[in-house]
Amino acid sequence: MATLHTLSNGVRVVCDPVPGLETVALSVVAGRGARFEDEARSGWSHLLEHMVFKGAGDRSAREIVEVVEAEGGSINAATGYERTSFQIRALAGGLELGSAVLADLIQRPVIDPTDLTREKQVVGQEIAEATDTPDDVVFEMAQGAAFRDQALGRSILGTDASIAPATQETLADWRAALYAPQTLIFAASGAVTEDEVLKLAERDFGQAAGKPIPDASPGAFTGGTETASKSLEQANLVFLLPAVGVRHDDYFPLRLFAEILGGGMASRLFQEAREKRGLAYAVDAYSETYADTGILGIFAGCAAKDAAELAKVAAGEIQGLAERVEPAELARAKAQLKAGMFMARESLQARAEQAAGQVLLFGRLLSTAEIAEQIDAVEAADLARLGASLLAPGKAAVSVLGPKAALKAADAFQNALFG
Repeated sequence: MATLHTLSNGVRVVCDPVPGLETVALSVVAGRGARFEDEARSGWSHLLEHMVFKGAGDRSAREIVEVVEAEGGSINAATGYERTSFQIRALAGGLELGSAVLADLIQRPVIDPTDLTREKQVVGQEIAEATDTPDDVVFEMAQGAAFRDQALGRSILGTDASIAPATQETLADWRAALYAPQTLIFAASGAVTEDEVLKLAERDFGQAAGKPIPDASPGAFTGGTETASKSLEQANLVFLLPAVGVRHDDYFPLRLFAEILGGGMASRLFQEAREKRGLAYAVDAYSETYADTGILGIFAGCAAKDAAELAKVAAGEIQGLAERVEPAELARAKAQLKAGMFMARESLQARAEQAAGQVLLFGRLLSTAEIAEQIDAVEAADLARLGASLLAPGKAAVSVLGPKAALKAADAFQNALFG
């Protein structure tokens, strides 16, 4: 059974032993990310994540990966809007080395000025690559329309202009605030013991210091339309509606609403848009939730000539689901949601990440039984209430990228949904 502890400096520690395994997963997660940046520092959290791997403690960039891989391990990191995560996977017995390496990355990166100049160029190439990928661009457009003039509406990567001013000194200051101990979760799963985990957490993170960046401003869904004409084989469409955050009572109704709407091959959108009408090969719905706000989203790729019709179908399916859900599809969605969440727990890295996320958001660990109980408690009336709240503001964020003929899909969706 997983346990939660707190060190004297505020670092929280999760120990999650899984008997019978020969490997471990360690995630050290900071509860800060791109959402905590002002516009002038846009992309700094992601740039910092790159930079810590260029040298930390007494190890060079090459030595960081070589020492981990020499023990059969792997190392990775990711920057999100609300958290930054550093991950180690290793054989049993590799936790001590993994903890020491991650402690250096998070607390003692070198941030050499020459490496920083070079890494800005690398990140610039990453930004350029995303700009050349229609799937990435259309989601960025929709996110920007949904949360205009807010950190949630800006790219996690930042821009060439926003990362250019970062220096060794300013990035070091940003690190101290971004990875402050009060925001850190040390979560270990697999072939571990509580005594070992607590000992290593205290040894490697017990002296961590720094004052965290203040909490982010509440997110406000603004809505709007972003379209761009581009010579592509397909039109790329994203439709977003304002939804609830992960702490809201309607979190699981939102997840189930998205599942029924477009979560799989039996979903309403897949059956109506693809199987019945042949309007799209790819069409799905999803929910994205943050601490205080969220979105219900639909993505589709289709021929330009079908974009407006597909937009109308998407709007119609949202309205129809808001009005009525069939008992069989609600039961199926519950089974799918539980299966997805519980299957993920069979991955040690996912277990560690899930545990860290629960502590960040709720200050405690949630059992699988508690999660299942909350999912099973959702009724049709809860989805009807959620559906009404999705439509009540009369706002949507729509992005369309593709041939000019597809751009009319933006107005088609807005008009079909709100008149």
